[in-house]
Amino acid sequence: MVAPFSSHCENGALLSCDTIETLQLNITRRCNLACKHCHVECSPGRTEDMSRATAQQCVQLFKQEGFSTCDITGGAPEMSSQFRYLVEQLSPVAQTLIVRTNLVIHTLPHYASYLSFFKEHEVQVVASLPACDALRAERQRGQGSYDASLRVLQALCAIGYGSNPRLQLHVVHNPNGAVLPGNQQELEHEYRQFLAQYNIVFNNLYALANNPSGRFLAWLKRSGNYERYMTRLEMAYNACALPQVMCRSMLSVNYDGRLFDCDFNLAHNLGVCDGAQMVDEALEQGIHKRRISIGDHCYGCTAGAGSS
Repeated sequence: MVAPFSSHCENGALLSCDTIETLQLNITRRCNLACKHCHVECSPGRTEDMSRATAQQCVQLFKQEGFSTCDITGGAPEMSSQFRYLVEQLSPVAQTLIVRTNLVIHTLPHYASYLSFFKEHEVQVVASLPACDALRAERQRGQGSYDASLRVLQALCAIGYGSNPRLQLHVVHNPNGAVLPGNQQELEHEYRQFLAQYNIVFNNLYALANNPSGRFLAWLKRSGNYERYMTRLEMAYNACALPQVMCRSMLSVNYDGRLFDCDFNLAHNLGVCDGAQMVDEALEQGIHKRRISIGDHCYGCTAGAGSS
């Protein structure tokens, strides 16, 4: 039986930092893929998307509260009707503007110009490549996704990503199945050696544990792996990772304007428990230090080296 995650927190609670640095925008559930490890269950059949009114409120909140980083995600955020607007409005004011991409989206004709758009606005690209091995990667993301990902990484590098200090490219590894990622330094060395043969360079590798949420959670339960995986996460709990978890310095906004501590809480519909509940309320009340909503899925961010 896994101990409640709250048992690792002082007085059973986790608090945010005094200063919230990152505003994360989860702007759509639309996606060209339906990855097995997706914690928000995005797919080509989803239609949820942020409105222009909510996007404007997010831009206003970013400026009002003086966030340093904006992290735009989805879904495939490029598929949102508000994506270009948000990048254009936030790139002049954000110290760091992150876009999380599945890469494959950029092989579709409608999105052919987006890589140059990234470069123009000096977007920091966080790119999903679950594995160097094609078979393992495509088990998670679908047939044809592996070669498409490599082609887009090559195109990013051809315009300066990974080599120009102003064009940061980070690669994300997720293990396949109910296992935890290996040593991050060893994995990064493996990725660098493998991708170099395709003239692909990158800045950092992030080896992330799959969070027990959304589609991955459903698979864990359906396959009878849930208890085993949660036990692995608990056994790998690292107290040193707890002060660095992303929720302590982040506020996450859903496509409909609801506020969450992170997008894993968003996947569990576990909203903020203190202060404003919606982005328009946050504009009126401001952002303050808060108690963070926690659950046993939080083990996913504190196992091993952490997932932040």
